[in-house]
Amino acid sequence: MASEGAEYDRADGTEGPAESAGTVGAGAEAGRQGAAEPLDPKVAAAIAAAEAAGPQAGSTVRVDSWIWAVRLVKTRSMGATACRGGHVRVNGERVKPAHAVRVGDEVRLRHEGRERIVVVTRLIRKRVGAPVATQCYVDNSPPPPPREAVAPAGIRDRGAGRPTKRERRDMERLRGVTGPGSVSGPGPVPGRPFGGATGKTRP
Repeated sequence: MASEGAEYDRADGTEGPAESAGTVGAGAEAGRQGAAEPLDPKVAAAIAAAEAAGPQAGSTVRVDSWIWAVRLVKTRSMGATACRGGHVRVNGERVKPAHAVRVGDEVRLRHEGRERIVVVTRLIRKRVGAPVATQCYVDNSPPPPPREAVAPAGIRDRGAGRPTKRERRDMERLRGVTGPGSVSGPGPVPGRPFGGATGKTRP
């Protein structure tokens, strides 16, 4: 009787149980899509710019060009130098500047005393701005080390007056200045006359 009722419903033009479930599922999916928040216009523009800077279909991107394009290094030559020095690794292996990167590769770069770990999400070969560059990788880098608070050498407090001879020698030592009058300069040779025409020698 249940099957006859279901057949009668379909013959009568009404939806059967399976079709009703499919309609409900489609309605729920449409509801979820309608409830999704719209993409931020700035993010959308950055994504569009990143896609515009990408290579043509079938072409590859060199790793030295990619790390420069996403602003991990300041110049492309610095990226190539880092690759030659063994400071760039792709998926754990040292690579040459001409190594081709792919989406999903993990790129590790040690530059300026900091290690950067990023996962490639977009391939670009043209340098872009920082908001666009962040759309091209997932940054898994550790936090940068804190800067050491080091007082600059040779800076005196205002109103302290002229430095004494000993203070000048200390400042020259901190600055690395060497000369005839500094303690780090070469001293007189024992036994050689000292003091000009007087003929006196240093004891």
